Parts: sequence; structure tokens; C-alpha cells
Amino acid sequence: MSSPQELRRELGVPSAVLLGLGSILGTGVFVCIGLGAGIAGPWVVAAVLVAALVATCNALSSAQLAAAYPRSGGTYEYGYELLSPMKGFIAGWMFLSAKSASAATAALGFAVYAMNLVSGEPASRMTTTIVGCVAVVVLTVLVAGGLKRSNIANTVIVGLTLVALLVFVVAGIAPASRNWSENFTTSDSPGIPAFLEACALMFVAYTGYGRVATLGEEVANPRTTIPKAIVVTLGVSAVLYFAVATIGVGAVGSQSLFEATGGTDAPLEVVSREFGVSGVSTIVTVGAMTAMLGVLLNLLLGLSRVVLAMGRRGDLPKGVTKIAAARSTPWVAVAVVGVIILALTAIGDIALAWSFSAFTVLIYYSLTNLAALRISPEQRLYPRIFSVLGFIACLGLAFWVEREIWIVGLGLIALGALWHLVAQRLSSGRSAP
Repeated sequence: MSSPQELRRELGVPSAVLLGLGSILGTGVFVCIGLGAGIAGPWVVAAVLVAALVATCNALSSAQLAAAYPRSGGTYEYGYELLSPMKGFIAGWMFLSAKSASAATAALGFAVYAMNLVSGEPASRMTTTIVGCVAVVVLTVLVAGGLKRSNIANTVIVGLTLVALLVFVVAGIAPASRNWSENFTTSDSPGIPAFLEACALMFVAYTGYGRVATLGEEVANPRTTIPKAIVVTLGVSAVLYFAVATIGVGAVGSQSLFEATGGTDAPLEVVSREFGVSGVSTIVTVGAMTAMLGVLLNLLLGLSRVVLAMGRRGDLPKGVTKIAAARSTPWVAVAVVGVIILALTAIGDIALAWSFSAFTVLIYYSLTNLAALRISPEQRLYPRIFSVLGFIACLGLAFWVEREIWIVGLGLIALGALWHLVAQRLSSGRSAP
């Protein structure tokens, strides 16, 4: 039986897969494909596939790490165990930075699609920011209520999202077929830098599978459940991303897809209006709203578990480790994460938040692959080559985002390293006789 300061193992493979899909199928598919189309043109479809390959390498590294060390915290814990305290901390610091930005992006994405549904036209930036902030507060309260309640909500959300994406793909087959030649063969190559930047942005769209790993302490039979759930989650997501990107670009062209993103931040809803099928745009809008809520919900879950792990090691104040025994939820950690996401949502810039998330999450997964290379032969589930390729790809792609973004990211790493040194010194001082 779990102690009051431990979390209960409640998740099997189906629930873990649904949590993974709830984390992935959101901003990446409903917004980021449009951003990628503006950078790489029709080559965004190839970027989706390259990002899927990189994500596969990372997924296998994450799966075997989570199976060997099934505790809350993800690469933060693996880094401590297999690399060094500083590298472990940097991994946790990057995860909090990356996924807090992703959560803010999801909240704003929800607000954009919601206001389009209500008013039929794009709302002001202030209005969408306020709606996004309200969504953060409501879901923070829901997650603080416990994993079981969150899991039920996530199942409903994922179901609606899958239906919306399938409707989009099926309804778009005819217009994509008519315009295929024009939209896929008339554009020039975007060039290697632009293509790699698109790959970096699309990679972030897959990284929700890591939520299964960060919830490792709550997964039943982790050595078998976690690898299965991560691989299934990534496979389903890759197929859906490829289908949506192909239909979107094929139907209206990459430039129109990008312009829809820049003008409304709701590109799939705009594209679906061109299909000429009644009701499709409404279904896509509802699906996008549920998808964004699913991502936000799952990020609140995953981030709070990393905060919990960092508090246990003294990298954050011990107060964040408090667990409500009746609901088996780290309610203080959830509240802290909710406040951070709320602050980022108030900035109100989707593109900026997504680019920043790309750099920080690529650094995080570089450390994931590096940790996986240290796993003993007895614990290893997959060949080392996957971790080697994942490390090289992540570290390489990280510096193809906008220069200003990765400069800020490096500054954030330095700031985090300084905080870690101070926190550890204070912690050791308190424990000294």
C-alpha cells in the first residue's frame, strides 16, 4: 500500500496511451503544422516524418529509462541516477521551461478556437488571453482533484479529438486530390536551414509521449506498461500528423495554411471551410478545443510530478512535496505549476511560446538519450544506436530555431545551474549538525 507521500499505481496500458495521446494531439496538429508550412512549404510533410523518426529514438530511450526507474520526474530523475546531479537538475529545469511554454500555447490555442466558435471570427488578443487564463485556472483545480478524475476527463477529450481529426482527413481527401499537383510540385526547396527549423518545431509536437514516463510512479507493471504505451502513443500520433499535414497542404497549399495560422492561430478550422462539406469546420473547431484542453490537462499532470521530484531532492522548496492522501495528488506542486502556466499564458504569444519550447525540449531530450546510454546491459531493452542517434539529432536541431530563442535558452540554463548550486548548498547547510 502507498504511503501518504507516495502516489498510487493506477495506470494500465490503455490509460497510459490515452494520457500520451492527450498530451500529443493538441497544439502540434492544430497549430504547429501551419507554422511549419510557413517555414518549409510543402516540405513540412517531410519534416513531420523526420521529426517522427527523431521522436522514435527518444521514445525508446525514454521507455527503457522509465521501465528501469519508474518514479515521478522523468529525465530529471534519470539524470541524477545516471549522469550527475547538475545534469539531472538541468533536465528538470528544461522540462519545466519547455512544457510550461507548451501548456501556455495550448491554453491560448484553446481560446482562439473557442472564440472562433462563439463569434465566428477571430477575437482580440486580450480576449483570447483572458479566456486562456480562465482555462488554466479551471484545469488546475481539476488536476488537483486527483489522477482518477483527470483520467476520466482525458478519455472524453481524446475521443472527441480523434473524431475531429478523422473527419478533417476524410472530408479533405477530395479537395487534396484535386489540388495535389499544384500544391506539392510548384514550390522550390526551402533550403536546409529552414527545413531543419521546421523539423525542430514539429519534433515538439510529438513530445507528449514523455508524459507516460513522468507519471512512472503511478503506472502499474512499469517495465512492460511504459514501453508499450509510449510506442503505441507515438505510432498513432505519427500517422495522424502525417495524414493531417498531407491533407492540409494538398487541399489549400502551404502558403494558405501558414497564412491561416498567422491570421487566426486556428489553421485547420480555416482550411476545413474550403472543403465545402457542411459542419466539418464546426467539428474541427470542437475537436481542437478539446485537444488543447487535453494537452493542458496532461501537462499540468506531468509538470507537477517533476516539481514533486525536484522538491524531494531539495532542488525546490520541500513544501511542494505535500500529497493529499485521500486523492493521492501532489496538490501544492499542481498549484505551483498552474501559477507558472498562468503567467506565461498572460503573455499571449503562441508562436514565441512554441519556438522557446522547441529549444528547451530538445535540450531535455538530449539529456534523456545521454542518460539512456548509461543504462546497464541487464536493464537495456533496445540497442544503444537509438540513443546515439536521438542525442545527435536533438542537440543538432536545438540550434536551428531562431538565434534569439536559443540565446535566451542558454541564459536560462546558466540561471538554473546557479539556482541549483545555491539550493544544494542551502539544503546541505540545513542538514548539517
